[in-house]
Amino acid sequence: MDLSQGTPVSIQLKTIVDQAGEKKNFYFDLEGQIVKIGDTLYIRYKEEQEEGDPVPVTIKVEPDGKIQLIRSGGMRMRLKFAYQERLDTSYKTPYGLFQITTFTRNLRFSLKDQPVAGSILIDYDLYSQAEKIGEYHLELEFTA
Repeated sequence: MDLSQGTPVSIQLKTIVDQAGEKKNFYFDLEGQIVKIGDTLYIRYKEEQEEGDPVPVTIKVEPDGKIQLIRSGGMRMRLKFAYQERLDTSYKTPYGLFQITTFTRNLRFSLKDQPVAGSILIDYDLYSQAEKIGEYHLELEFTA
């Protein structure tokens, strides 16, 4: 299937956040789009917020297996993930720019053609300076 023009997908997103000993689960059923530009795959959707407008999110899957999660809106964030690597990035809020670091404990991506479907699984730790903010688990499944 030609993904260069963009293909609508149904997305199931599950996130588990473990911060300061408190664990929270989030589940979303979303509509999105998958598009391939060159050798890079982009999955786009809008994440619903409890308050305010939905936040545009893009997941970028690079040919070398690295993944970026890019959130737009008032709080701009670009999280970078590479298996067993520590990667620095920034988080822009109305209060200023914060430097954060991800350490990716587990990273899996799969894609199949007919029908277009796939999944992303990321387990990572998030740090601000040297202090661990929390442990995160993200699972995203999509189907055309």
